[in-house]
Amino acid sequence: MTVRILGVSAFYHDSAAALVVDGTVVAAAQEERFSRKKHDPRFPRLALEAVLSAGGIGLAEVDHVVFYDKPFLKFERLLETYLAFAPRGFRSFRMAVPVWLKEKLFQKALLKTELQKLDPGFDGTRLLFSEHHLSHAASAFFPSPFDQAVVLTMDGVGEWASTTAGLGHGRVLDIVREIHFPHSLGLLYSAFTYYTGFKVNSGEYKVMGLAPYGEARYLPLILEHLIDIKPDGSFRLNLDYFNYCTGLTMTNRRFDALFGGPPRHPDEPLTQRHMDLAASVQAVTEEVVLRLTRSLAKEYRQPNLCLAGGVALNCVANGKVLRDGGFKNIWVQPAAGDAGGALGAALAAYHGLCGGPRTPQPGDSMAGSYLGPDFSDEEIQRRLQAVGARFTILDEQTLIARTADALAAGRAVGWFQGRMEFGPRALGARSILGDARSPTMQRVLNLKVKYRESFRPFAPSVLREDVAEWFELDGDSPYMLVVADVVRRRRLALTDAQTSLFGIDKLNVPRSDIPAVTHIDYSARIQTVHRETNPRYHALLSEFKRLTGCPVLVNTSFNVRGEPIVGSPEDAFRCFMGTEIDVLAVGRAFLVKGEQDDLLRSDYKNTFERD
Repeated sequence: MTVRILGVSAFYHDSAAALVVDGTVVAAAQEERFSRKKHDPRFPRLALEAVLSAGGIGLAEVDHVVFYDKPFLKFERLLETYLAFAPRGFRSFRMAVPVWLKEKLFQKALLKTELQKLDPGFDGTRLLFSEHHLSHAASAFFPSPFDQAVVLTMDGVGEWASTTAGLGHGRVLDIVREIHFPHSLGLLYSAFTYYTGFKVNSGEYKVMGLAPYGEARYLPLILEHLIDIKPDGSFRLNLDYFNYCTGLTMTNRRFDALFGGPPRHPDEPLTQRHMDLAASVQAVTEEVVLRLTRSLAKEYRQPNLCLAGGVALNCVANGKVLRDGGFKNIWVQPAAGDAGGALGAALAAYHGLCGGPRTPQPGDSMAGSYLGPDFSDEEIQRRLQAVGARFTILDEQTLIARTADALAAGRAVGWFQGRMEFGPRALGARSILGDARSPTMQRVLNLKVKYRESFRPFAPSVLREDVAEWFELDGDSPYMLVVADVVRRRRLALTDAQTSLFGIDKLNVPRSDIPAVTHIDYSARIQTVHRETNPRYHALLSEFKRLTGCPVLVNTSFNVRGEPIVGSPEDAFRCFMGTEIDVLAVGRAFLVKGEQDDLLRSDYKNTFERD
């Protein structure tokens, strides 16, 4: 008998829905791609409709709907935390409790109401609740290619846990270790995200990108005052320096005094101090993660490691774990944050509650993470015509050839193909592409296309068969979640003057044969492209290699700063017309900027809130 399970995450950030049928991941998508609201926390009605449509079913045909965490346990943590710190934090308590009493505490009723909008006959008996970190762990282990693995999850906080270690074997997954709130590696990183002037739960990857511009000068202060790390990687934070337990900010005045001033305002310029702070918290994070993984590898003597939770998106730390060698094989859930909890909840219910069998697949069972909606050629043409786009329909070979020609000529290309990616990374389905060999491409894409900070690095997409020729990696990295260095023979020697530069002044110094994707420390966040999961993108890279000798392209998400990744052909056309993207390929429709109606151009620079 077919078992259909719908997973849902919502009400915090990055709401999502996922459909699992007989243990197969059929579809998964984030609400923000449809609502156009970045990190949308609302009930994922649009995403839910999309994944049900992909499965060709209605909600009435779903056996179970599984929510990704347990609201009552979260409320218990809220109350116990405020009681432990009373009378401090009464203002925060007074603001939080009415929201909980009105909405969050009774999420079962709220979920039932929302689901009845899709199926009036939904009675709630099919509604189940997973635990937050179990959902993360399930999202990491069950789609992985391993029959057995250690599973490590790290984030801000779920109900009580902030870090867990689990053991997976076949269809069984057990959590065996936990670190509890308020001690949290994710919240430590978010505190520095807040302090350096970026948005919490959004700007952490900016801190990671900023870190190579600085030196870890504040590492001794952090280790002496903020965190006590044990040899096995377990840790405790000194809460005297933080405000997140009961306050409205992440840090407090003692934190300010320790690091020499108040938090940076988002409009203030970045200084060397901020870069050094970023480098310092990144160093601490890597140290905790390495101690945890070394300890787990030594204790369980298991070659395989699975990772999930928001901290697992720290691809620099992931790369160091891989190179450290404690685990031979590492697999990271591409939607490692809360969105992936929807998928994990569904898989945990299928294999745990329903006792469904599990057969690990070569590579993994995520289908390249291409799990969102796609559009037929006919629908693409109809939608583009409706918004006034001027385009040519090309056959497959000509589409690849003309796109590769444009890239080789230094053009920025919008690439909208096949099913949308699930997770925060664009993987060659909703991407902006460029020539990695260009010494100006990084700056052009940041300032004229993405409208974001100039220091932000770009990732390379590289043919899987060629990755070891260009990077110090000889393995799969399909989800852009591992960082490795450019191989030495591809690097460029620096002059004494270039070597002596500090901070952002290092930005415009070409460091390799592919400078647009080489960070200032010679590293790159790599996506290996596989013919099996994305044949059209693989063909484009192959043609670009034939033209130029280089199998590497710049790949960044198809959006501007503060905008969700484009979800429809109309979204793609609007972004194309509002930025300096030169060429757009949507399915087999090929668009050139100079051929479009000038009246449809727009100023996209300030359309969205800064993230």
